[in-house]
Amino acid sequence: MGGLTRQGYAEVETLKPLQGQASMKIGALALAAHCTTETIRFYESAGLLPPPARTAGNYRQYDEQHLDRLRFIRNCRALDMTHAEIKTLLQLRDMPTSECGPVNALIDQHLAVIDRRIAELQHLRAEIRVLRDCCVAVHEVSDCKILQGISEMPADARLGRGRVGNT
Repeated sequence: MGGLTRQGYAEVETLKPLQGQASMKIGALALAAHCTTETIRFYESAGLLPPPARTAGNYRQYDEQHLDRLRFIRNCRALDMTHAEIKTLLQLRDMPTSECGPVNALIDQHLAVIDRRIAELQHLRAEIRVLRDCCVAVHEVSDCKILQGISEMPADARLGRGRVGNT
């Protein structure tokens, strides 16, 4: 499994013996990146991973650059980044001589999203704690204060945590 690097972020491990090969088939790439072949195909179809060369027998042939890019994508996913964020970072990464200001801005926006989610989760925890504190003894379900409290919650309270449309 992945571990934390010296910088403190999660890194997807790869199998060292597979690195440095001139080319590898999709199964070897999946093994090296600790993912499935379906994941690789998905990232290709999403435009995050460039299509590989093909053999005369139409087998995909991946190289070290594919493995590096796939590792980068998977590390971004481990940081809970969206595909749009990853695509932007990949585009910026593909321009190594440009300035990193847009990278900083993207990370700042991602941190703001995380901060918002943390606040939502803290609010959710407080709501659930209030419900749990309603029931200090075991009763018949018909007298359950938790179930009554959930039934009596205003509809907008259930929708306020980024779940609009998710029923």
